[in-house]
Amino acid sequence: MGFSFDPYSPAVDSDPFPLYKTLRDEHPCFWSEEAGMWVFSRYADIVTALNDWQTYSSASGNLMTELPNRAGSTLGTTDPPRHDRLRGLVQHAFLKRNLEALGGPMRDIAAGAVAELRGVKQFDFINDFSSKFTVRVLFAALGLPMGDEQTVRDKAVLMVQSDPVTRAKGPEHIAAYNWMRDYAAGVIAERRKHPQDDLISHFSAAEIDGDKLDEMEVLLTTTTLIMAGIESLGGFMSMFALNMADYHDARRRVAADPKLIGDAVEESLRFNTSAQRFRRRLQKDVAIHGQTMKQGDFVCLAYGSGNRDERQFQNPDAYDINRKPKGHLGFGGGVHACLGSAIARMAIIIAFEEFFKVIPEFHRVQEQLPWMPSSTFRSPLRLELAAG
Repeated sequence: MGFSFDPYSPAVDSDPFPLYKTLRDEHPCFWSEEAGMWVFSRYADIVTALNDWQTYSSASGNLMTELPNRAGSTLGTTDPPRHDRLRGLVQHAFLKRNLEALGGPMRDIAAGAVAELRGVKQFDFINDFSSKFTVRVLFAALGLPMGDEQTVRDKAVLMVQSDPVTRAKGPEHIAAYNWMRDYAAGVIAERRKHPQDDLISHFSAAEIDGDKLDEMEVLLTTTTLIMAGIESLGGFMSMFALNMADYHDARRRVAADPKLIGDAVEESLRFNTSAQRFRRRLQKDVAIHGQTMKQGDFVCLAYGSGNRDERQFQNPDAYDINRKPKGHLGFGGGVHACLGSAIARMAIIIAFEEFFKVIPEFHRVQEQLPWMPSSTFRSPLRLELAAG
């Protein structure tokens, strides 16, 4: 039987890295029958695609399994010049919100969440800490009404999942997306009537030279930020905690010297990013590595593989918090580099500064982790840790 790579497979969710190495070494441009698209696994090829939006377009959707009516309407699913207009207006709203002012509330939220774990011997890091932190921070930043946290988190997690059997979004995933859009529309309507100092209010009011976001752009931007804020940030926090649990020497150094958390975060973004695979669509034929990809074909950019490419990173399968990995793909790249990377970095550092104050020593309880069924993101559904 020949080599195959199925990004919808639970086996890939569990451990994609041996398959990534085979792809890089033997099949750098690989046609995945299961995914119905080409796969780029080498760092240089991925970066080339990220920087060449004219050839590798995002306008047909950037998720491996796209949500309905999303492609072509969000920051991640548009190309310049429309993308540049959207990014400018959304960035303007971020600046108006003064995200640095969220540092104090973030620290209070993190301290409150970890205080609930004081004296607890065993806990699920995701349900008992990271999801509480990320959802509360997101609600504070966007101005979402308190009381809806658990439902919003559950729907956001469902939105990024896909059915590993049908390799598509199932009814429950689409229903979660529709629920989130309706929920966001209600909050937006309320903020238009009663503006506040929150991101949704600033999205609605953002204006550059008379240009403003229209109703659908405000709605889809808000919906996307809820999804990304909960799942992307929460997923990465769980992966960082997993690395800290598995690499004891690194954890002890970081816990003893919180100034090292930032370096450890960057290495985790390289070593074990939750943002594993995104797609693009070819606008012309491309010949590469002995293959000819046709206009209209989809291409999977395997960030998780590029981050382990020995052509770019020395000894890439080692977790080394002294590495300072320049140019890692944990936040993507090119015109679609993550707009929220600065706030995500700040949130993770603050969260773990507070977490290590209370729980400096911990280890993993589960030998086998349950992984979220998603062709785009990779993070555990539960992460049972024991303190001490």
